[in-house]
Parts: sequence; structure tokens; C-alpha cells
Amino acid sequence: MKLGVIGAGGRMGRMLVQTITETDGATLAAACEQPGSPFLGLDAGELANVGNLGVTIGDDANAVFAACDTVMEFSVPAATIAHARMAAANGTAHVIGTTGLSADDEAVLHEVAAKTAIVYAPNMSVVVNLMFALVEKVSSLLGSDYDIEIVEMHHKHKIDAPSGTAVGLGQAAARGRQVDLNEVAQWSREGETGARRQGDIGFATLRGGDVVGEHTVMFAAPGERMEITHRCTDRQLFARGGVRAAMWAGDKPPGLYTMKDILGLDV
Repeated sequence: MKLGVIGAGGRMGRMLVQTITETDGATLAAACEQPGSPFLGLDAGELANVGNLGVTIGDDANAVFAACDTVMEFSVPAATIAHARMAAANGTAHVIGTTGLSADDEAVLHEVAAKTAIVYAPNMSVVVNLMFALVEKVSSLLGSDYDIEIVEMHHKHKIDAPSGTAVGLGQAAARGRQVDLNEVAQWSREGETGARRQGDIGFATLRGGDVVGEHTVMFAAPGERMEITHRCTDRQLFARGGVRAAMWAGDKPPGLYTMKDILGLDV
């Protein structure tokens, strides 16, 4: 399977390159960075400390899509949407780990998925995606008598809040209750907010230090509270999930897929 990496000079990009070299049946076919990057012209393998792979980091994203079966990306929303259109034009599968996409951005993904396979996941961790399924199931069983609060913490450099994973957990909880998250979400609280409205799904965001990622979903009722928690201590697990998704998507028909499809989860 010929795989490509967009943002190969970044932390996640280097981890993806490393993971590709450790994956049977996978080969790094192309890699790129944004114009002006100091990593342009370097060998992607040497930059990732896995030896010379003969793949020079360029600045032409479209060329990466043209050369690969699947292209992986953990970047920023505007770039991701532009690249998704390239994926559709080339008929190349696109694995997206970018967070912070808007509803309009997601609508574009639905549009381009009519032409190629798009895997979009707010978190590429296999265990986190099991957590999504578990939260959806628990939410459906407990109902609105249990208050749902989602607490997340990340390192101080993270630029979006709440995290894509926290939003994904909120969406899972909302699906379990068969409601629209946008109608029940309380993204933050400040001042005299009044009593908590039944059925709301609350969010709390913490930032500090070098925390890779921690997420807790609480189901609280009088006399008891259930908590489902995931703590990440190594970003490499996101790269492993991303490459697993890329290998899966390479020969799939057009469609918008999630890690749930890859793992065969059915809640």
C-alpha cells in the first residue's frame, strides 16, 4: 500500500513516517510540507530518524495525492478541506485526524466522500473509539435522568477547545439519547447560570503543562456517579491508529468512514 503524509515535518507527521516503516505491507510513497517550511528538500525518513527512505519532502500536496493509495493528515481545518478536494480529484483515500472542523467543513467532507474514501475521526486511538461506542451505549441505557458532563485536559499549546475528542464523546452521548448535540450542549459555564437543565451535556476544558490528552465522561444521578476515563501518555498511538486506518481505506469504495467502521463496532 502506497501511503503519503501531509505535514511530514511536524511531530505527528514524523510519527506517521516511523509507523509506516514498521507496518507490513506499507510503504511511504510521498510526503509534503507547507511552502516555506524549513523541512523542504529533506528526506522524510531521515527526519523521522528511521534512515533514508528516498522520499524527499516537497511542497506540492496534489502531487502526494497523485502518487499514493492513501494520504494521512493531522493539520488545520482550512488546509484539510483543501486537501480533501484534492483527494476527491485524484480518487485517493484520505485519512483525516485534524480537529476543530466546523459544520461547514464537515459538509464538504460529505460532498467529497461521494468521489473517494474519506476516514474522519476526532481521535485515531483504538481505545478512544471503543470509548465512543461505550459512551453511546451507556447514554442510551441510562437516559436523561443521569446528567452527563465531559471533562478534558490537554497541554498548554493546544489551540482548539473543547478538544475534538471531547466533542466526539458529546456526539456519542447525544446519539445514545437520540438528540442533537448542538441543542443540548453547554460548552462552558460562567456567572449565575441557574440550575442545570435536564438533558444538557456539559463540557469543561482544562489546559496546562505537557498533558497529551485526558478525557472523562461522567454520568451523575442522586446517590451515584459513573465515570468513563481515558488517559493518553504517548502520541504514537495516534500514528498507529492513523496508519491502520490508511491501510484499511486504500481499497474501499467512496464514502465517509470513521474508526467505528474500521474496528467493526456496532453499538
